[in-house]
Amino acid sequence: MMEFSGPAERHRTVAVKVGKVTVGGGAPVVVQSMTNTDTADAAATAKQVAALARAGSEIVRITVDRDEAAAAVPHIKEQLLKMNVDVPIVGDFHYIGHKLLADHPACAEALDKYRINPGNVGFKEKKDRQFGAIVETAIRHDKPVRIGANWGSLDQELLTHLMDENSRSNHPVDARDVTREAMVQSALLSAERAEEIGLPRSKIILSAKVSAVQDLIGVYGELARRSNYALHLGLTEAGMGSKGIVASSAAMGVLLQQGIGDTIRISLTPEPNGDRTLEVKVAQELLQTVGLRTFVPLVAACPGCGRTTSTTFQELAASIQGFIRDSMPEWKTRYPGVEGLNVAVMGCIVNGPGESKHADIGISLPGTGEQPTAPVFIDGKKAMTLRGPTLAADFQRIVVDYIEQRFGSGGAGRTAAE
Repeated sequence: MMEFSGPAERHRTVAVKVGKVTVGGGAPVVVQSMTNTDTADAAATAKQVAALARAGSEIVRITVDRDEAAAAVPHIKEQLLKMNVDVPIVGDFHYIGHKLLADHPACAEALDKYRINPGNVGFKEKKDRQFGAIVETAIRHDKPVRIGANWGSLDQELLTHLMDENSRSNHPVDARDVTREAMVQSALLSAERAEEIGLPRSKIILSAKVSAVQDLIGVYGELARRSNYALHLGLTEAGMGSKGIVASSAAMGVLLQQGIGDTIRISLTPEPNGDRTLEVKVAQELLQTVGLRTFVPLVAACPGCGRTTSTTFQELAASIQGFIRDSMPEWKTRYPGVEGLNVAVMGCIVNGPGESKHADIGISLPGTGEQPTAPVFIDGKKAMTLRGPTLAADFQRIVVDYIEQRFGSGGAGRTAAE
């Protein structure tokens, strides 16, 4: 008999505390996101951080690019606490991070983690000094640091050195392979330098973001092979809409299946005035789809075909899925374990009854030319048949009743088999 298994055993990494959240060390993979507001606008930034946190982001990163942004950070933190939002905040520093942290000690203290890019932390003789200054600030304030190399701002001195070595080699490799190696070395050498200064490994997270799927898989495979630092996954400049979702899922899905990655971000380009929380939802759905975490009940729905010319099942599936996601903040506190619920909304008799039986609760709607009846299956057995114009509302009430009976105080812990 063939054996089937889930994701590989997680790559063993050192645990890092980011505020109240543990990254690495075998902890569940953490969902991150980043604001796109002007950080100097404390009210707008706090509002977006709160929205991301409520959508499920467990760590939120904000840009700290100038004095006004650094000065706003403590106020952002204060406003979040007034809103009862206690999510760890990461400061994203480039070019002048050492100066901003030194000039704004309240910012340095308010942040839960610093993110620095070894490719632009400083140049020539200033590089080591300015990198060291940020690390020393992190040590002084007891903060972790993410050392994040990036394909678009790679350390040019290191890249040039490796390219020259490759050109002199008897067996030169492709320039793209050299660039991948430069990404890996940039992250690892910077981490080693941070440890030499005094930052413990339990305060270091590494990332090496690229924009191509195969490059990301190759670079993180090497990072995991050569070190045990906690790793942040992210496909940078992933793109907009389905392109960004597919590319990010393809790259990180492979790495997560291999047991690589302790925290992830889906870097989607939002539509104009779009919903920033989409990147959080996609990250959650990716982790849930590969079986690493459970966030919300799953709703299985058929794609539709010529047998389902009615839009009833599409509307019902959308309604149920939206209702479940909107209800989850309350349900999580009232119904422990509800995130493991499986719901099926099917469009005709071909696969409808069978798929509904596999779900905890499912409905098989009538397809084109079928009798206008919709059998409902609960825990694998037909429980009732719905008809008429109130079918959608009736099914929604049945779902709520099922959740109350199975996950409420009277039925907490009851399994579907029971």
